[in-house]
Formats: sequence, C-alpha cells, structure tokens
Amino acid sequence: MTSMRCRARMACAALLLSSSAGASAVEVACDGPDAVVLHPAAQATSDARAYWLDADTLRWPGKPVGARYRLLASANAALRTSPGTVASGFDQALALAPAGALSVDIEARFRFTGPGVELQVPAQDRGALPRLLQQQLLLVQEDANGHVVDATHVQHPGALDVLYAAADTDRSPLGATPGAGSTWFRVWAPTASAASACLYRDGSAPASEQVALARDARTGTWLNALPRDLRGGYYTWLVEVYVPGVGIVRNRVSDPYATSLSTDSTRSYIADLDDPALKPPGWDAAPRPDAAASNTDMAIYELHVRDFSIGDASVPAAHRGKYFAFTDLGSNGMRHLRALAEAGITDLHLLPVFDIATIPESGCVAPAIPDAAPDSDAQQAAAMAVAARDCFNWGYDPFHYTAPEGSYASDATDGAVRIREFRAMVQALHGIGLRVGMDVVYNHTSAAGQAARSVLDRIVPGYYQRLDAQGRVATSTCCANTATEHRMMARLMRDSVATWSRAYRIDSFRFDLMGHQPRAAMLAVQRAADAAAGRRVPLIGEGWNFGEIADGARFPQAAQGMLNGTGIATFSDRARDALRGGGCCDSGPDLIARQGLLNGLASAPNARSRGQPRGAELRHAADLARAGLAGTLRDYTMAFADGRVGPLSALDYKGMEAGYASQPGEVVNYVENHDNPTLWDINALKLPQSTSAAERARVQLLGAAFVALSQGLAYFHAGTDVLRSKSLDRNSFDSGDWFNRLDWTYTDNGFGAGLPPAQDNGKDWNLLRPVLRNPDARPSPADIAWMRDAFRDLLRIRASTPLFRLRSAQDVRARLAFRNTGPGQDPAVIAGHLDGRGMDAGFDEVLYLLNVAPDARVLALPEEAGKRYVLHPVQAAPAAVDARPRQARYEAATGRFEVPGRSVVVFVVKTGEGTR
Repeated sequence: MTSMRCRARMACAALLLSSSAGASAVEVACDGPDAVVLHPAAQATSDARAYWLDADTLRWPGKPVGARYRLLASANAALRTSPGTVASGFDQALALAPAGALSVDIEARFRFTGPGVELQVPAQDRGALPRLLQQQLLLVQEDANGHVVDATHVQHPGALDVLYAAADTDRSPLGATPGAGSTWFRVWAPTASAASACLYRDGSAPASEQVALARDARTGTWLNALPRDLRGGYYTWLVEVYVPGVGIVRNRVSDPYATSLSTDSTRSYIADLDDPALKPPGWDAAPRPDAAASNTDMAIYELHVRDFSIGDASVPAAHRGKYFAFTDLGSNGMRHLRALAEAGITDLHLLPVFDIATIPESGCVAPAIPDAAPDSDAQQAAAMAVAARDCFNWGYDPFHYTAPEGSYASDATDGAVRIREFRAMVQALHGIGLRVGMDVVYNHTSAAGQAARSVLDRIVPGYYQRLDAQGRVATSTCCANTATEHRMMARLMRDSVATWSRAYRIDSFRFDLMGHQPRAAMLAVQRAADAAAGRRVPLIGEGWNFGEIADGARFPQAAQGMLNGTGIATFSDRARDALRGGGCCDSGPDLIARQGLLNGLASAPNARSRGQPRGAELRHAADLARAGLAGTLRDYTMAFADGRVGPLSALDYKGMEAGYASQPGEVVNYVENHDNPTLWDINALKLPQSTSAAERARVQLLGAAFVALSQGLAYFHAGTDVLRSKSLDRNSFDSGDWFNRLDWTYTDNGFGAGLPPAQDNGKDWNLLRPVLRNPDARPSPADIAWMRDAFRDLLRIRASTPLFRLRSAQDVRARLAFRNTGPGQDPAVIAGHLDGRGMDAGFDEVLYLLNVAPDARVLALPEEAGKRYVLHPVQAAPAAVDARPRQARYEAATGRFEVPGRSVVVFVVKTGEGTR
C-alpha cells in the first residue's frame, strides 16, 4: 500500500506542469477560431463502411475473403486512394491477415453489420495501433498489382472500447476538478494527437493561459494539474484530431463534463459543487421528502420551468420564467403546486433543465402577438417569426448534459448563479413536499461533426454518435443519435445522472427515447444513481422500439417488454390510444374521425365518424383500457371481448402484445404529456362539436380518472387539471410562450389562441379552423375551477386508497378483477373490483365504475349483490365538487348499479362491514 501511494504521488508530481505558453500562442490558439484545419485532407472522403471489432480485428461487410487488404496511415491526412491507382501519401502501411474465429461476445455486438471479410493486424504491428488511431487511417482493398479497388474509413469504437477500457472504470473525475492548492484538468480524447486547456478569468475576457495536457496511455485521457485552486474561472479544451473528410483539425471546444458554463455555453466553468458558495442558504440542512417506497406510490406532474411562471403576474418580474419563481411561495403557481401536493401529487417532473442548445441565454426576444380571431394564422406567424431567437424551447436539444440551463437563471454570465438557483428551486419544491424529477435526453445531441454546437464529436470524432453502415450519424431520434452502447458514452450518461442525483438532489429521472439505450447501460445508470443519492432513484422512460436499434438489432434495449424485473418503468401507449382514439401522429380526416373511448367511440359519434362500424372497435378499446387499469401486466388474465380468456400478452395492440410488463411499478400510465395535442385539444377535435364546455370538462376528468385508478405510476401533464389547451398544436416544442401558456388565475385555458404553427399543423388547418371557432370548445372560468377541484378529489382517492397502488403483479392478479367483460359487455362502462381483505387497504372492497357514455348506464353485477357498498368518502363528502357520483345507485338485493353519464364512481365496503 505504501509503495502504491508513493507511485501515485510521483505520477501527480510529474503532471503538475506549469503553463509555458507565451502570450502570442495563447492568443492564437485560445482566442482564435473554434476550429482550425492544420492539415487539410488530400481527398474529402468520409465514408466509414468497415468496423473495428476489437483492438486488432476488423470487418468489412460485403467484401470477399482472399483479397488483399492493407491499413494505410497518414499523420498529416495526405492519403490518396483513387480506384485503379496506387495509394499514396501514407506514412505507414499494415498488411492484414485473415482473422480467426470471433468470440461469442464480439459476434453478438457486431451482428448488425452483416457478414464480410474479417481481418487481423499482425502481432508485430499491434503496438502501433494507439498511435495510428490518432491519424488518418484507411482500410484499402487492392488488386494483385497493388492498385486500389476500394477504400474506406473504419468505425473505431470497437477498438477504442478495448484499448481504453480502463477509462470506463477509472475513478478519476473527468472535466475540471478544483481542490485545496491544485486544479486537475482531464479530457478523454484517445484519438487526439495533442491536447491542452485554455484558461479564462471570466466568461468574456481573453485567455490567460494555455495549459499543455499529458496523455495517459492506459486510459486515453489527457490530463494535467496546476498548483493552485482555480474555482470560479473558466476553461475550454484544445484538441488536435483527425476529422474524416476534413483533415487534422485543432478544435476549441467546451467540456462535455462541464457542470456550469458562461453565457450561451461558450466556456466551461470551474466548480467544486460542494463549495458553500454554490449553495443557497440552508441547503445542507434543508428537508427532503422521503424516497418513494414503491414506484406505484408516485403520482407525477410534468411541468416546463418557463411555462410555470412566465405569465404569472403574482411572481416578481425578475423571477418569471426562471428557477427563482419556485422560491416565491406565495405566488399563484406555487399555491397551485402546494394544493396538488396536499391532494396527492408526489413528484414534479421538469422538462429539460440541463444546458439547452436552442434557447439564447442572452438577447432572446419576445414576439408581439396580435389580437386576432381564434382561427387566424396571424398569431402563429408572429410567434414563429422569432422562434429561433425567442426565450422558449422545450429543451430536447442537449448541449451539455450536466450543467443547468442558463436561460432559467437570473444571470447567465456567472457560472455560479445557475447552480445556486437550480438548487434553490429544488429546495423550495422539496419544502412543499414534492420530490423533483428531471427529463433527460442522453439518446441524442443537438449537433454532431464540426457543427458549432457539437461538443462530443469534436473531441473524439466518430465515437460518441451512432453511425450507420456508411459511417453517417444516425438520426432516427430526430437529431444526432448518441451511442450509449459505447463505453465512454455510457459512462458520460452514468456520471451525469449521478451528479444530478448527488449534487442537486434530483429524486427521479425520465429518459427521453429510452428504447434507444442498451438495457445494460440503464441498469448501470440505476446503480450509479442509487449510490450517488444514497437511496432508490426511480427511472422511467419512453420505451419506444424503432430506428436502427429496433427489435434488438444492436443490443438488448431499454424498451417496452425488455425491462422486466429491472424496476425501470416505461410509458404505456395501450390505454392512451384506446382512450384518446387513433394514434399519436394522425393527420387529415383521421385526426377527427378516429374517436376513442373518452371522446365518442361509445355512443357519441362525430360528424366525420358517422356510419362507420364501431362495435368490435369499441369493445377492443374497452379491453385495452382495462389492460391499462391492470398495469399492462403480461400475465394478468381476463375475459376478452372476442370470447377468449387469457393473459394480456394475448391481447393485440397494433400487432404487439398489449400486456408487456412483469410488475406494475414498471409501467407509467398517462393520457397526455408534452407531446401531441393536449387532452382538451384532442377531445375538442373528436367530440361532437355540439358538446358543451361543461361536458367536455367531464370528459377531461374521466381521462384523468383512468390514469389515477390504474395500477402503476400515474403521470399527468401540467395543466390537465385546468383544461389546458395549446390551441390544437400537436407539437409545441418551439411554439413560444403564446401557445404553451399556463394561467394560474384559472381564467383562460389557452383555447382559440389562433391556428397553431404551420410547420407541424399547417396541413390540417382547414380541419382545425371550424373547431377553433366553436364557442362550446372554450371553457368558462367556472368549468376550469370545477376541473381543478374534481381532479384534486381524484388524487385524494388514489392517495388514500392503497388498492390503487398495488406493488406487485401477484397482488394485482389476486386482488383486481374486472366485471362487465367478454362479448356481452357494455363497453361504455369499465368496472373494476379490488379485494382489500387481508391487507391494510383502508377498505375490504372497492368497486370503481367509469362510464364514458354521455347517458346513464345500468349494470347488472350479481356477484356484487348483498354487499354494504357506499360511496368512497372523498366522493361522498359535502365538499366534493363533482355531484354526479352522488346520483349513482346500488341495489344490494340484485347487484344492480346505475351509473350517471360521463362519470367516475368509486364504491367501497368499509373494513369489517362485510355483506348485508
């Protein structure tokens, strides 16, 4: 142990190098262009059709065995490889031999490439590979005369992951780490031929130093330490790397591990997150809600930081749209959140609050929205004219994963401010009893290659992004996909989540497009988050299965049906689509005609759906709604509308299994979130246009009830409880404050704010215009207040009734049974029975009835005869705002129930009261 300590101290001493760069060098390198081409590529080819499989084995798909192959390297990008000519410009050439049998692991990892020739670097040349991977390196097929037949770059993550596997497990923190008497700088850049750090006194001053970094051959990390504490300063990296198709480039780039930044993310901030100066008053001793005992105890409210307060006049003007708005405890918005917490919301999930590429942190503008008709295109024209320069975006455009977004801080010029104010926000929300969750987007970056906002790809070109068979960055997620199957991208995700968990006390995470992540990487994230927080940190995410990784093409995914037993939850679209009608992305006539259970499929056809066959579709939708209420569990058994009795895995959902989860805590139930039209808007489109605003509010409440009464996690979009509309906008990610506003005075829900932006909605404007003109689709303040209070009663029912929060599939199977099922059902009424006997359930029995039809319905349930059913105490209370449940009738002698139209009714048998 002593000798190891001595060797470590000697290594540190060797790296405590003082900066010797002169002023002119600093000025040129650190204050010059962000990218300087030092050696242009002699030819501009950038395709990469071959793969490193490990540290010395390659595969070139589609190429024949027995041909002649060489690896050619050039330190100054001088290679020329035109077909039919002899290659030139190389410094070194390695003749490749046929490879031997591949390991099972390698075959599995690279099966997506398809077959081809497999080649191996001769043993005597393998020691040179780390150096050659820093250069231009082409794999060339040649004929017997040495003429080029074909040439390609080789995708190198397979080699880097083996050669520098130690970087994945190295405990030394990447980035800038200040401490007592020294500051370490570390950047993982194994393919760089040189690296240094530029230091700045503040976010705008010229560079003060250029610090040379030394390369650690074991990890591929460039590092150095200065013998002074530099916290509060700023830095950027300078790396010299080969960029395919460009040449040898010196990139000046911010740090992917930055924990804060200067304005508009130009420079990384040097921070010790344990520094008292970065903590709001009382942070260390601030109370924090207990971790959820089970995922199923979570009731989540999804909210955008700017939406929350930008229009709230009760918030000081300087705080509106900012982190600090959550510290104004007397504001209308904070009173709203406190009331939700008291009713049963347990977690507030924030849309992205990491550093966002598409919100200007300085000089953002506010559009002047004209006063125009509810179906005018003038409002959207004004909003979209400045969309790229306004202060709004959802934020699914990651720039730096582990730094707070600066536009939400009161001062973006000081890297300390956003850290303190983010923490102040969390502290305030914890103080009113809400845990804080965070929406994270590790599946893509906002830019790649040499683009200005590309960070990862300018440090290790071709590594962090997932490439297709031609070597182009895959974009199935809408942006430049990341490759979390690669060790160091997985580490970045893991380290980032751990930092948010430990340093900011984030209680849970929602992963955007989580199905694009490997299951193994997500399990590692779970372990890291739990360890960092010292308690369980729930992970939920979008488990959609699509793109280049679909159906396990590259790895077992963190997707629906592939996370069973992990405790990681995915959003379920089964009940969502059955309730809303149609699919997520309908357009044209289907946008209106494809009704769901909530908005008319059961006995309220609209003008466009009249005459269409509905019986089988309606009954199947009812079965899918029951599947959602049962937690989308694979092995939950019930009678289906077609007469079969079977597990939910045997129920069809668009060619897939309706039931896919193994435990209720692995499913997130929802009927709306930030994506797609809000529930109010989709109902405005699909309900008969003559439906009154008051009845529309009841439909909204029914949608929330299906979520609140389902087994699993309950997830609500902010404003669902105040009838939120985005004026029919199907994708408001960049639609500005006007279309995304929330009104905590409960006066206006946002409907009829004009035609939604043309980019995503213009093709349907002719369908939308008459809907926006419909006065019955605009609620009154009384309608909004009714929904607000009725929603809170729903939360109270869920929170006070453990039977709606069962923790195991075994309990769901044993205690939940559906009535009124099979071919003879009335599909307009969903009836679920919960048996609470033998557990501390609050009630011996619960029977909930959800009638989606506009008229009252009668159910004969002889199995429920003779019981002492009474209305749930929350619904029976004089203060309950919804009077319809009190109109429900139960005839004990026969088990006959009368359920009012468009109502949710919860009957209970109180503990110990048994039968009559």
